[in-house]
Amino acid sequence: MSSAAEVWSVLEKSFGDAKCSLIKDTPYRLAVRGILSAQCTDKRVNFETEKIFREYPDPVDIYKMDFVFLENLIKPCGLSKMKAKSIKEFTAYYMEVWNEQIPRDTDELMRVSGIGRKIANLIVGEVYGIQRIVVDTHLKRVAYRIGLTDETDPLKVEKDLNNIFEENQRIDLGHRMIALGRAYCKAGKPSCSECPMSLVCSKRI
Repeated sequence: MSSAAEVWSVLEKSFGDAKCSLIKDTPYRLAVRGILSAQCTDKRVNFETEKIFREYPDPVDIYKMDFVFLENLIKPCGLSKMKAKSIKEFTAYYMEVWNEQIPRDTDELMRVSGIGRKIANLIVGEVYGIQRIVVDTHLKRVAYRIGLTDETDPLKVEKDLNNIFEENQRIDLGHRMIALGRAYCKAGKPSCSECPMSLVCSKRI
């Protein structure tokens, strides 16, 4: 297994500026973008939501919006029917249950269909600075290849990483490992010869 300290050192040196790639101008909008990010690139989500929120800037606009209209509005992000249902449900909780405040509790957020642990961790981490690891496909792939975990289930991957990294590293760890995955440790053809992690990586490709 790779040393957590060695991995952290490389990540800090090479990807120290890595941040959440979704625009997070307001907590509500970040959560909507998180829902839309399922099987869609963050770049596409940012592009589409900039247009949407320019025309419909307030949560109440989405709350009152016709379902089919919303579905068509978010169609470029894919899975539009499922995501429209999730956004409508999330907005109803936001307006009716949470008093227009995003919960700090991941279990409360996961009451909404379409918000799993990954997005719940993203929300509480970015909104409140609560130290959670966002296990997306990039991070899961990188953690296994480097040798930080033998697991492929996201919850088990998160548990393994929580056990070997300091709590105050968790948000940055997620951002930096995702950046590594996008830049070098790609799913199809990883660039091992160019990757800054190559000397401490187990290279389980």
